[in-house]
Amino acid sequence: MVRSVVKNGGAPVLLGLLLALAACDQGVVDTRGADPRVVQARGTLADSEQATIAIFQSASPSVVLVISRTPAGFQQEQIGAGTGFIWDEEGHVVTNNHVVQADQILVRLPGGEDVPATVIGRAPQYDIAVLRLSRPPEAPPLPIGTSSDLQVGQATFAIGNPFGFDRTITSGIVSALGRQLPTQEGREIADVIQTDAAINPGNSGGPLLDSAGRVIGVTTAIYSPSGAYAGLGFAVPIDTVARVVPQLITNGRAPVAGIGILAADQSISARLGVEGVLVWQVGPGTPAARAGLRSTNPQRGVMGDVIVAAEGAPVRRLADLTSALDRVGVGGTVNLTILRGSQRVQVPVAVEDIGAGESGGK
Repeated sequence: MVRSVVKNGGAPVLLGLLLALAACDQGVVDTRGADPRVVQARGTLADSEQATIAIFQSASPSVVLVISRTPAGFQQEQIGAGTGFIWDEEGHVVTNNHVVQADQILVRLPGGEDVPATVIGRAPQYDIAVLRLSRPPEAPPLPIGTSSDLQVGQATFAIGNPFGFDRTITSGIVSALGRQLPTQEGREIADVIQTDAAINPGNSGGPLLDSAGRVIGVTTAIYSPSGAYAGLGFAVPIDTVARVVPQLITNGRAPVAGIGILAADQSISARLGVEGVLVWQVGPGTPAARAGLRSTNPQRGVMGDVIVAAEGAPVRRLADLTSALDRVGVGGTVNLTILRGSQRVQVPVAVEDIGAGESGGK
């Protein structure tokens, strides 16, 4: 038993000495943890790890944080954040239209510098916008891939700024193809890519990449009861983006392909037992009017034409029709199959730019 101790060693020395002597009194010496653990060599990274690292190192310098600011009263402002990426050698930045609904836009470059930006083009019908920076960024544009040849199950990588955490990469697969995504403009984006790569608020407008590091989509939305990642993310296909962005850079807007009809609400069609797009109203002087399409007259109980196919593909809902019109494009002719009473009629209709401001018109 300990009868005296050395006091000038301080409290830590005193405590250690007491414990050591107590152990010796009991005939036990505890040597556990006395020797440092040996660090094992890491070895070569797996091929999949090396591929992901290479994608991030190559792509992340061209991914930016998009900050939106809007005054909201005395000494207050609303601040939002999203993602964008360098599109071309001129330094244009592509992002989502819903990200840049603000009075002031700043783009934070990977080095941390905030650069003022101007929205030079919007396509609300595809939720795409293009920014021009006050000075060109030094980062190169991201390589562009294709979305028409995607397969369910192939790898995807999303780089963005979820919740403001800049340049975050997540990975997953193409979970599904051909989804439709509604927009605030009364249209639906067709052929949307579904992925399980983690996408959260702040990822909007960022690139969805394939295993070759090419952009295959622009992340735009999530499905989540809580508002955070739940395994269902969506991206506008790059084939659509690549068609729209040059028009936004040149003209500030993208044409809205349409034939000049107002379609009946889906609930009305369902109550009438209609499978297809019911023509509710035909605009005067429009391609639909010139082609002889017939409107619905509810006062007289007369049902209008029902579009059941476009270019030979079934039309079951409005998104099917708008997708067909987008593929044909402004200046082309879409071949419609309509149900008029009990007869099926083939009607060619010109496709024109109906204007971005006509919500609900097709």
